[in-house]
Amino acid sequence: MPAPVLFAIDEDERALHDVERELVDRYSRSYRVVCVSSVEEAMVELVALKAAGEDVALVLAAQSLGGKPGSELLGKVRDLHAHAQRGLLIEWGSWGDGQTAEEIFQAMARRQIEYYVIRPSQSPDELFHQSVSTFLLEWAHARRVSPHTVRIISESWTGRAHELKEVLGRCAVPHAFLLADSPAGSALVAESGNGEPLPLVVFPNGTVLANPTNLELASAAGATIDPDRREYDVVIVGGGPAGLSAAVYAASEGFRTLVVDDGGVGGQATSSSLIRNYLGFPRGVSGRRLAESAYEQAWVFGAKFAFMHDATAIRREGDRLHLALSDGGEVSARAVILATGATYSRLGVPELEALVGAGVFYSGPASEAPTTVDEEVYVVGGANSAGQAALHLAEYARRVTLVVRAESLDQGMSHYLVRQVEATPNIDVRPGTEVVGGGGGADGWLERLVLRSRADGATETVEAEELFLMIGARPNTDWLPGELARGEGGFIRTGTDVESDGSWPLERSPLSLETSMPGVFAAGDVRQGSMNRVASAVGEGSIAIKLVHELFAAEQLHPLDRVRQA
Repeated sequence: MPAPVLFAIDEDERALHDVERELVDRYSRSYRVVCVSSVEEAMVELVALKAAGEDVALVLAAQSLGGKPGSELLGKVRDLHAHAQRGLLIEWGSWGDGQTAEEIFQAMARRQIEYYVIRPSQSPDELFHQSVSTFLLEWAHARRVSPHTVRIISESWTGRAHELKEVLGRCAVPHAFLLADSPAGSALVAESGNGEPLPLVVFPNGTVLANPTNLELASAAGATIDPDRREYDVVIVGGGPAGLSAAVYAASEGFRTLVVDDGGVGGQATSSSLIRNYLGFPRGVSGRRLAESAYEQAWVFGAKFAFMHDATAIRREGDRLHLALSDGGEVSARAVILATGATYSRLGVPELEALVGAGVFYSGPASEAPTTVDEEVYVVGGANSAGQAALHLAEYARRVTLVVRAESLDQGMSHYLVRQVEATPNIDVRPGTEVVGGGGGADGWLERLVLRSRADGATETVEAEELFLMIGARPNTDWLPGELARGEGGFIRTGTDVESDGSWPLERSPLSLETSMPGVFAAGDVRQGSMNRVASAVGEGSIAIKLVHELFAAEQLHPLDRVRQA
């Protein structure tokens, strides 16, 4: 198989030479470098590469080409090479130029580029290589060629195979799906050698699990509870942004910390393919990448993680809180943080529920987007996550239709996202519309949807090959005891809310994120009044640990490991 291509175009011969030098010196062992100096030559080469079936991993283009913005050429690249990353080459220091900044912002809004790259100068130029390496990592994840990709092999997309994909997706684990009768799939089945039942899960280290349970997946990934350590200072239920933030701050400040989640890390944030407005990430960050980084950070500080474990009950015995888990075990702590988030509501259309995993997905498109090239794709939802999903899918699909119950996007979506959606030519918006039916073809995959206007009830049947449902949310609180007060919709009440409604049992006032069960805190989307943003969830996670410090100080408690050291 030919090596993937790194492609660069710049009319400035000297600048192009510098780019070519850096690319060849650093990447020529694994990639083929192609550099051209005109738009015409670039288009001829890119068309030829597509015709030859070659992978283009990265295209870099000068800011100005043939008197036009280089972003225009990069915008055409997606039609030829759907998975290619695209960077706009700019001069060092030009970010201080308002016009350049506006060009970059507009090009990103129109999804013509992923980000900019500062032209290399001296060799080696590590700033240039940092940008290129980031592009190539994103390309590797999109193409499922990451060296740490887990592979699922099954006879169909549905059933347990789809559940395994969802589990690994919630764990932010790179994974790929292969049909058992495909060349690659049949080869992996043959390598297992024992006629194991499908689906198979093949790990990068060679471990093969046949139709594993969620707990078996967790064990293979090394994320189960240490049977010799069942007492903690803080147990965090939920591994989304709020839970991960709490884990980082708790572990870094000396608390013995355990994170329990029925899936893995990231929570609903892993469905966000690109979060553009998160502080400190100017080129944006995927929910998966943010979760991976936060997990690593917490793990290095000493936090323990138990994935694929449900918390099933919570009770107080003396001065400790006890959590029952789905594996039959139990852990205890002096403080518990509930960061269980919320899950998308179900559509409730039987013929579409039967196609979950076969073109119908209750999640964002981070995993499925690369498979939607040249397809008609629909996204249902009017909040930020739906807008992010539509923009990500627009990089691959022929057309994306965003179906919104509200009369306008402005009612539930951030202004910057509305601008991006409206500026993307292959995204249509259907306000005041809902999905009421649909069905699959002979191959068992989604092929049509029935849309209904909320204004006059008129229906329309449309072709559709993928449907991503991101409608509403309900908190994951069904397992909690009745004494833990909840408000409208089941969201957890905290602070002054539980004091004013009479559910607070102590003489002291509750701390701001404390629930009606003393020592139990709530953070993130599960909490009544939360802002439903990644940044606010992260903030609440850190605040929860500050409040745990206050609780320990008020009750003259000390972290377990600090007591043992003393």
